[in-house]
Amino acid sequence: MNANGIRAAARKGFFDWLPGTEADVVCIQETKAQIHQIQGEPFHPPGYHSVYVDAVKPGYSGVALYSRRQPDEVVTRIGFEEADNEGRYAEMRFGNLSVVSLYLPSGSSGDHRQDSKWRFLEFFRPWLTERMQDGREWVICGDWNIAHREIDLTNYKSNRKNSGFLPEERAWLDHLFDEIGMVDVFRRLDERPEQYTWWSNRGQAWAKNVGWRIDYQIATPGIAATAHDPYIHTDDRFSDHAPFWIDYDYQP
Repeated sequence: MNANGIRAAARKGFFDWLPGTEADVVCIQETKAQIHQIQGEPFHPPGYHSVYVDAVKPGYSGVALYSRRQPDEVVTRIGFEEADNEGRYAEMRFGNLSVVSLYLPSGSSGDHRQDSKWRFLEFFRPWLTERMQDGREWVICGDWNIAHREIDLTNYKSNRKNSGFLPEERAWLDHLFDEIGMVDVFRRLDERPEQYTWWSNRGQAWAKNVGWRIDYQIATPGIAATAHDPYIHTDDRFSDHAPFWIDYDYQP
């Protein structure tokens, strides 16, 4: 889930709600906190091994992972300095499985941020292509900041020229799925319209379900084939994004 500030999500009851999910692995994006600011409970939930990656810039970006099982290895950098300095990647490895919390840049605040997004996408595609050949299974969870198809946002006609639904961004995801061979696990399991994960805080977007699906679990085909029961949780609102989960019958 994109927390839009992990401390803000905590005040809204996120950590009170979390144990009831019985989640094995939890992926968080946009923590907006330096590691020294989130020591102890509730930010390190009991029963979980937790990893935080913060940005050099205080109060910005950042990702986290919580796992009931102790990971064999933790990776927090991908070798792209701009992204690594913004705390956009955390990976836990369990046997031959990697679970990633990923936060792609948003370009909605201006051309300079869209340029950063393009640089990230240019780096990340060959990086992912190489990982697809390593024999591991991957589940990459996070805020990808791209709605893939018209079904994935309410006002698709008026957003064709806006960051998050640009033709080039959507084509990048096409390549990820059609050429590299990764799977949009939620869409494989649920083709219904109006299944959104983000709503603007402006107007009545939440109340009217005027949203975008920009949060994904993107996986390699092997583990994706074991997935079932996707669910977007909208009964509580911990941020402008909704938590969502998918069950996998997979033992690494």
